[in-house]
Amino acid sequence: MPAANAIGEAGSVPATLPATPTFGTLALRWYRLNRGGLRATAVGIVSLLAFLLVWHLLTTYRVVFFVRFTNVPSPLAVYASFTKAIHDPKFLMHIVLSCRRILVGFSLAAIVGVPLGLIMGRFKLVHEIIFPVAEVLRPIPAIAWVPMAIMLWPTNEQSIVFITFLGSFFPILINTLHGMSLVDPVLVRAAQCLGARERSIFRDVYFPASLPHIFTGLTVGMGVAWVSLIAAEMISGQYGIGYFTWEAYSLVQYADIALGMIAIGVLGLGSSMLIRGAGQLVMPWRSR
Repeated sequence: MPAANAIGEAGSVPATLPATPTFGTLALRWYRLNRGGLRATAVGIVSLLAFLLVWHLLTTYRVVFFVRFTNVPSPLAVYASFTKAIHDPKFLMHIVLSCRRILVGFSLAAIVGVPLGLIMGRFKLVHEIIFPVAEVLRPIPAIAWVPMAIMLWPTNEQSIVFITFLGSFFPILINTLHGMSLVDPVLVRAAQCLGARERSIFRDVYFPASLPHIFTGLTVGMGVAWVSLIAAEMISGQYGIGYFTWEAYSLVQYADIALGMIAIGVLGLGSSMLIRGAGQLVMPWRSR
């Protein structure tokens, strides 16, 4: 009987279970966690809409105030050109070829520039040999390399990739070298005192400490790569988004000029976002 009473009394005690959060609670919690990102997105959308509105008004009323908007196409004209271009295989081929040239040239620049910057930052003799040559070549703009690239390489495709490589190589190299110069020597001496060899110091001290500057160089290098690519395509190319833009100017197709410029901006933005996303994956400690 006492046991039965105990069981009965225990059964009469209500079990306390955690309450299941409602959809509204989850939505509010998600909003609080992502409030900053949502605000930035909203401000960006409003900014773009304001830009389109100003563009529409300036072109509609043909404003002339230091800058002439008499021949500038309106946003509606550019949109009409866009709807026509996306159904044209030639326009898509221009974009694909430009993206391929960027991928090849930028990848080669990263493969060469990052290790070379690490080695120059670690070994003084290598730095003294290579740095003066790099500093002489670095200020030369990409457009000045076009005649030389045509003489150096047998095809236009290879010369354009070479110019793209040069445009992105020097920002990557300089930023990697700068990151190596900022590595705390106390960390290096601590690793040496713990018995770490040169390879381990390179892998576990220098490379992680230089990663933020390396990705800064990659981001800057991607932007310069697009500038170099467009300049090369306008002068010596037969295909590519830069050639498309220059051809539109030659044919007095003003809407296509704006379309090519917008396409370049969108492609450049997407490329930089991919690099920043890769940086957040490689350096999760810098995501917050």
